[in-house]
Amino acid sequence: MLTETDTRARGLADLPAVETDSLLQLIALCNADPRAEKIDVGVGVFRDGEGRTPILKVIKDAEQILLDTQESKSYLGMAGDKRYTELLRPIALGRHAGDDRIAGLQTPGGCGALRLGFELIATANPQARVIVGTPTWPNHPPIIRAVGLQIVEYPYYDRDGCRIRFEAMVDALNDARPGDVVLLHGCCHNPTGADLSDDQWDEVTRIIVDRRLLPFVDIAYQGFARGLEQDARGFHGLLDVCDELIAAHSCDKNFSVYRDRVGSLYVKTGSAEATARAMAHVSQRAREMWSMPPDHGAAAVRIVLDTPELKTRWPDELAAMRDRINAVRKRIAAADPRLAYIGDQFGMFSMLPVTKDQVLALREKHAIYMADSGRFNVVGLSDEQVDRFITAVVETLDA
Repeated sequence: MLTETDTRARGLADLPAVETDSLLQLIALCNADPRAEKIDVGVGVFRDGEGRTPILKVIKDAEQILLDTQESKSYLGMAGDKRYTELLRPIALGRHAGDDRIAGLQTPGGCGALRLGFELIATANPQARVIVGTPTWPNHPPIIRAVGLQIVEYPYYDRDGCRIRFEAMVDALNDARPGDVVLLHGCCHNPTGADLSDDQWDEVTRIIVDRRLLPFVDIAYQGFARGLEQDARGFHGLLDVCDELIAAHSCDKNFSVYRDRVGSLYVKTGSAEATARAMAHVSQRAREMWSMPPDHGAAAVRIVLDTPELKTRWPDELAAMRDRINAVRKRIAAADPRLAYIGDQFGMFSMLPVTKDQVLALREKHAIYMADSGRFNVVGLSDEQVDRFITAVVETLDA
């Protein structure tokens, strides 16, 4: 005889609550603030002197060409726009562009490339640990954990001292096991803006080779620090000496196509045959997750790189964005000795040496919105907002 029970199948209504992303919460708070003078330095997009996130002129021209010439929106396949990744190779890979041991495919933004790369690692070596410097981009840990890999953290940055804790990084790498993965920011470290020096890159590269570690390079801001080639210097140095490497590359920032999600994943192994086998796994994972990446943004980037006149103009527009980033950095750095370090950092982000309570005070008293960590977008400021931002920050530091 069957015994009655109150047990029931669990359903969607039984799902636990999800902790809301702190950045999304910050955006909502800023949007709800009625003060006209509010400043949003939380969102990570480039803004020009007037506070706008512009569409590059070369992208607008490429989109017009696409409108005039595109004959079909049929499927392109799991690899996406193959011409896009082919044309991107000299930019992303530099002198290694012709290496047949390196293969790439289009992904939905750099985030898609990261997930796909870690899926590949989890398939090849589920026991691999991922060595991650903290703080890092907040989405790195969830992506790594989602594929079942263990994270080993080390302190990358001293916020109070405004410097890289390079000794801690070296210790963490020396303690890593062969086969462990080292997650590295290619340039414009997010969220600190503190990039490794050339000498530090060389030391990290030496340890990676000696300890037989697998480097995973996230290069999302190429061209925003010193220039396309200079910003990839550490990445290319790893390619010089490592038989295996994975890289997630993004065009969202340097082509200003954020919402179009334009990225690519590159995989290097010790032979063309092994790379082809790895890419077969990558393609299978891509098929399972998104089947095929969106086309429009990659098509626009492809047209820019495939049209001599547009390809010539793009570095000039990129340089204008980079120059504004560096100019705002210098303006902030010159305002107070305690902010001088900002002038020596790169990319859109830096971290202020402030407490969570001081961040809250900036928000409540001055309508300045930034992450609780003190991470702020240097070019989230319009030209007319810079002085007010500096005055508020200095007042808070003095309190």
